[in-house]
Amino acid sequence: MTETPQTTTAAPRTNGRIYLDKQSPAAYKALLGTAEAVRATAADAGLDRILVELVNLRVSQLNGCASCLDVHTRAALRAGETSRRLGVLAAWRDTELFTGRERAALALAEATTHPSDALAQERAYAEARTVFTDDELSAVLWVAVAINAFNRVSILSKHPVRDTPAR
Repeated sequence: MTETPQTTTAAPRTNGRIYLDKQSPAAYKALLGTAEAVRATAADAGLDRILVELVNLRVSQLNGCASCLDVHTRAALRAGETSRRLGVLAAWRDTELFTGRERAALALAEATTHPSDALAQERAYAEARTVFTDDELSAVLWVAVAINAFNRVSILSKHPVRDTPAR
């Protein structure tokens, strides 16, 4: 005899997937609390909002999270980032448009997203140590860890990116 799974609440679905954040709101609320703490950590460390959004965007590019790319592109533009730099972010190593600190943060973001590449991780960490204080380094890593978690929630839920009118 097989048991039929029981659902206690009806969360919105897309393409047969549950919205993880809606299905388990307490867990998602805890993740939002982590995001708040990470934002405060970044601000307390003095990280520029544009640098934080570049990390959010690069991780979201690597993970292919359309929803997070949409949210953080708009946030980066509001923070003063240019469309030119956003347009070449995926190829940041091949441009001279990013500062040494931004380049170090982007390398750390990539190493955090793909931790199995130990050599890249060691190189990224060593470079970051030359341009960031311990507090800044910790904050950059936490930003990358947090956006990776949100990417997973959005990707697994298949959160849509909806066309919204420009303001």
